[in-house]
Amino acid sequence: MITIIQRVTTAKVTVNNQDIGKISTGILALVAVEKKDTEKDADRLLERILNYRIFSDADGKMNLSLRDINGGLLLVPQFTLAADTKSGNRPSFTPAATPEKGQQLFQYLQHIAQTNHPNVQFGQFGADMQVCLVNDGPVTFTLTV
Repeated sequence: MITIIQRVTTAKVTVNNQDIGKISTGILALVAVEKKDTEKDADRLLERILNYRIFSDADGKMNLSLRDINGGLLLVPQFTLAADTKSGNRPSFTPAATPEKGQQLFQYLQHIAQTNHPNVQFGQFGADMQVCLVNDGPVTFTLTV
């Protein structure tokens, strides 16, 4: 699984002019599922997201996790992150999971996120989404498992 996490002061996802997920201070995570991914990978990815220390402590150092600050988590499925972009001028989606597998693992990730963190919102798998965010810092990292 691949994710881009961004530390945000606010983020939201809109589908058909309706806000379906919105957080204040926290992490926006764009998530892609690849062919080889399993539920174990989703478990590990969620733990990394929740515990990754990207929020400032009292000394201004990135030393606090999402759990430490009790921040919001907005999980957004984004299969394009799984693209192979090594050559040519058009992405290849060969590494990406099938839509069925991608949806199944994203739903699993949603379930475990709700079980493990009190403030979680979601994008919609397969939908045309508009994502709006204010990146705080900016602070952006790529996480893989």
